[in-house]
Amino acid sequence: MRYTRKKSRSLRDALLYALMAGSLVLVLGVLVFILGYIGFCAFGHINLSLIARSNPRGIFPMLVTTVYVVLLSLAMALPVALISALFLNEYSGNSTLVRALRLAIETLSGIPSIIYGLFGLLLFCRILGFGQSILSGACTLSIMILPVIIRTTEESLKTIPVSFREASLALGATQFQTIRHVVLPGAMPGILTSTILAIGRVVGESAPVLLTVGIARNIPRSVFDSGRTLTIHLYYLTKEAINPEDFGIAFATATVLIILVILINTATKGVSRWLKPKE
Repeated sequence: MRYTRKKSRSLRDALLYALMAGSLVLVLGVLVFILGYIGFCAFGHINLSLIARSNPRGIFPMLVTTVYVVLLSLAMALPVALISALFLNEYSGNSTLVRALRLAIETLSGIPSIIYGLFGLLLFCRILGFGQSILSGACTLSIMILPVIIRTTEESLKTIPVSFREASLALGATQFQTIRHVVLPGAMPGILTSTILAIGRVVGESAPVLLTVGIARNIPRSVFDSGRTLTIHLYYLTKEAINPEDFGIAFATATVLIILVILINTATKGVSRWLKPKE
């Protein structure tokens, strides 16, 4: 009987392992297929002239606008989200106010992006007078990615054992010093994950960007200038494409967009590794 139970348990474990391995292979296969298909369709159209500033059909202005929007959005959202997550996890209890804040954060994460775009168009473009500009788009997108960063950062803070905090406080450190030298370094991988998720959402959004940043094909000289991100440019390329050459340029633009996301994510990991204390 004991042998039968052990054999049944081993068989069940093997089936679960095979299911997880199969799911991983399926996900990787889909990812490789998508990237391979985009790269194949873009083959022959990716060159320096596509990104060149002098090329009328080049994507250099859209590339600059996208980088501006991503960096400015993160610069606005990250400090607020980090402070909010620290307050919710380290300083607050389970009061009615805290529960209301958590409900508000969950509600914000479920609002469609077009609503954020309309809100940004009304508040930042019209009421505050920023117009359709990089600043308006960054302010709108920073509000949109706040719930993602807050929830992911808060969950990473919860993974730090309470005993670590108690040991630091017992040695005479203040709560701020404990958070600075014990909690934050341990939660850095989770903060990094939230940053990468935020970058992906900022780069992939179209409706809020279309309403707040605009569609101007120019290199922005300041945050108050309008522009066109790569996502919006890709939308117009596919919308106006009438021959295979246009579709090839669209796929080439999509490839550049993917490469840009990979480079930003790699830079984010490098900064996180640099900020992490040496053991």
